Amino acid sequence: MNCRVVVEAAVPVFDVETEDEAIRISISKTGEMLNPDLNYVEINMGERTSPSGEELPPAFIAADEALVALELEMTVFNVEREEHASRIARKEIGQRLENIPLEVQSVEVIEEDEVEDETEDDSDQDSGDEDDVGDETDETIESDTDSADDEAVLPEFEDLVE
Repeated sequence: MNCRVVVEAAVPVFDVETEDEAIRISISKTGEMLNPDLNYVEINMGERTSPSGEELPPAFIAADEALVALELEMTVFNVEREEHASRIARKEIGQRLENIPLEVQSVEVIEEDEVEDETEDDSDQDSGDEDDVGDETDETIESDTDSADDEAVLPEFEDLVE
């Protein structure tokens, strides 16, 4: 079973004046901490609501410091249960985001058809690249034969020393 897990993170940001600036910095900071190991994690702005149900911006600013709610989404493959998927996602993300609180928001089971569609899309994109690689390979083969001819013309290092 494959699952898509969404984890909410509370990212602190310092020396900011506006909510937009805090959101940009928090996304950048989180991306730096996750990459290159977890470059497949999607980072989105989180949603906050007041106790009365009013929608609030994802950043809370006080004294030029902000706490930004971000949603980190990743797909976990070959798990037994949804609980297992949430533990894996929380552990993988939590290892890279030190001192940032995390909470699992949702776990969605992905149908096998969706995974196959994503794989086919990736292979379609790769097939176009393979043609370019083939052309480069032909050129490198030609240049390799040229360099072999050059090596035959040039004397060996030991011969030059003598």
